[in-house]
Amino acid sequence: MSTMNLRKLHRKIAPILFLPLLLSAFSGIAYRIGRTWFGLSDDFGDFMMTIHEGRYLGKPLVPVYVLLAGLGLAAMLVSGITMIKQRRKNSQGESQPAKFSFRLVHGLLAPVIFLPLFVSASTGITYRLGKAWFGLSNEQAKFFLDIHQGSYLGKELRAVYVLLVGLGLLSMLVTGIQMTGILRSRAVKA
Repeated sequence: MSTMNLRKLHRKIAPILFLPLLLSAFSGIAYRIGRTWFGLSDDFGDFMMTIHEGRYLGKPLVPVYVLLAGLGLAAMLVSGITMIKQRRKNSQGESQPAKFSFRLVHGLLAPVIFLPLFVSASTGITYRLGKAWFGLSNEQAKFFLDIHQGSYLGKELRAVYVLLVGLGLLSMLVTGIQMTGILRSRAVKA
């Protein structure tokens, strides 16, 4: 697939995924930080997970929502990283001073956040679909949830991990949506 086709695919998928991924990032951060650092209630946690997993759509649609949002994020990650690699390959030897822009921040952050976001998306999908469709036991599913939320780092670092991954996703969303021009104000013609 050419860089131009990848860019078109990336730009078409981005606005569709913006709101679900924004809600997922905010609710994931709020759940983990709220529960770990502030001791917020189970009711608060359930409300955040309702948003995070799309439970407001109804129980049968939760795995579908998680699958579509996760696969959409994975597609954005892979197409974005591929575009960056192709751009770097095509511009070898050309060094230009980089001026600050949303595109620059987006391009610099993408390789850093790629792996944590990809792991988070794939383990989140595996956890939810494994429980809902494939009959994973709680113990088996917990393995994927532990990876999804960085539990292997310990209780306090797990919260830091979720915060950093969530902020990384939010940064990619904000810089990406700025590049689409959707949020630019249009001049009013008199």
